[in-house]
Amino acid sequence: MIRFEHVSVTYAGADRPALCDLDLEVAEGEFVLVVGGTGSGKSTLLGTVNGLVPHFTGGTLRGRVTVAGRDTRTHPPRELADVVGVVPQDPLSGFVTDMVEDELAYGMESIGLASDVMRRRVEETLDLLGLAALRDRPLLTLSGGERQRVAIGAVLTCHPRVLVLDEPTSALDPGAAEEVLAALQRLVHDLGMTVLMSEHRLERVVQYADRVVVVPGDGAPPRAGEPAELMRDAPVAPPVVELGRLAGWSPLPLSVRDARRAAAPLRERLAALPPPPASLLETSLTPPDNDVSSRDAGLVVRGVTVRHGPVTALRELSLQVRPGELVALMGRNGAGKSTLLGAAVGQYRPAAGSVRVDGADPAALRGAALVRRIGLVPQQPADLLVASEVRAECAAGDRDADVAPGTTRALLERLAPGIDETLHPRDLSEGQRLALVLALILAAAPPVLLLDEPTRGLDYAAKARLAEILRAVRAEGRAVLLATHDVELAAEVATRVVVLADGEIVADGPTAEIVVGSPMFAPQVAKVMHPVPVLTLTDLRPLLATS
Repeated sequence: MIRFEHVSVTYAGADRPALCDLDLEVAEGEFVLVVGGTGSGKSTLLGTVNGLVPHFTGGTLRGRVTVAGRDTRTHPPRELADVVGVVPQDPLSGFVTDMVEDELAYGMESIGLASDVMRRRVEETLDLLGLAALRDRPLLTLSGGERQRVAIGAVLTCHPRVLVLDEPTSALDPGAAEEVLAALQRLVHDLGMTVLMSEHRLERVVQYADRVVVVPGDGAPPRAGEPAELMRDAPVAPPVVELGRLAGWSPLPLSVRDARRAAAPLRERLAALPPPPASLLETSLTPPDNDVSSRDAGLVVRGVTVRHGPVTALRELSLQVRPGELVALMGRNGAGKSTLLGAAVGQYRPAAGSVRVDGADPAALRGAALVRRIGLVPQQPADLLVASEVRAECAAGDRDADVAPGTTRALLERLAPGIDETLHPRDLSEGQRLALVLALILAAAPPVLLLDEPTRGLDYAAKARLAEILRAVRAEGRAVLLATHDVELAAEVATRVVVLADGEIVADGPTAEIVVGSPMFAPQVAKVMHPVPVLTLTDLRPLLATS
């Protein structure tokens, strides 16, 4: 179905190819997972399948890519649209209408399908992806995860033979991600669709892949093979694979189910040990009561209601994030997480209640006065980037934050090493753009830091560096509120977890208590090792050393 014949792609001004000597054949009905570090060339690989690379991105493509017998050199994307469906990293970049139902129908209109066929496929897709309740909603009012599902649905209605997805679950809550992956499995197994997908959250998808392609990003050719074989030494791997490597299991488990079977002797051995001392995260702070105190330190939200037209996004919500706390805000897509962060920076005026940041109303602050009190890393980080080069963005960040020259660039190097500072920010990968915005916000050292899905597009190494920085920020006595679907990150860094549903707080407590008590939010290591009281590999390694 797809044939890569010694394909290399080199962009103008680059000192090495973004993709080097890929020789691969993908059969019809095969599910292929593309893995690699942030900026390794995964998106470039995917872009060659429908001709976006190099027809629209520029650069030089050597070798040959054919899809269903069509050469992408001589067939531009419009001539491959009936065969290849593409879901980009940023859903908004691909939308062409204003409403959910219109977006689902647009692609079918473009290829001239009959109206009765279009209606049936729209209904099928609404049910398949759980979008029925959103059919009449404007796209701009959807959460990031809801937009992601609509983008996938808009491609699926055209019934392509090849589906290319770039980070399709990055903005989805665990339940929605499972629904999407289950839908993809049905398309592969029941309809023979060929799926080529890149994904950083390998814990969600690696067990479903027929083959894995590892893109090293160092100028070496990609490698392809069986998932268990490639994962043994892949540069990126999910926690369950890291656990298998650490324990020396063979064959290497790819799912929690397989890992639990392999871990039975290990659980018995660790259960016999004396209870480990409580971790620093559990003892260094006492989570506040649900009743918000009268003190205005950190972020204080009192009885806030926010409405978006007829939709009530927050309902009389009260929450405090105190200095030195790192609170993970979790919940399904559309629960109100982004709205709460927006209200915290004055983006949304509450219909009732109040928001205070170190005693000030954020809606009354402007410019530097706001940035130096509270920093927000939004879901769409590119919205904050205005310069034509990375180094110009960093220099502007130093000036805006009134810090020593080079401060922002040093932070960026910690988060995403090796970025060429002469590049335009739009030429960075999604994860690299996010790292740049994080550096800009962190340079100002605001006492309150808000992050909305900060791990979108980040590989495991970049997430580990982010976790290290967040711990340091918290240790400095700043208040951090982290809206995330990444249960692994929450388990690693959060002192407390707050769960939202329909604009209300439904759970609030210590991280271990909340995530272990929820099969949806429990990290992989906790699922594998239960009832041994560990959340992550960070907790497990000392136990293995003493057992």
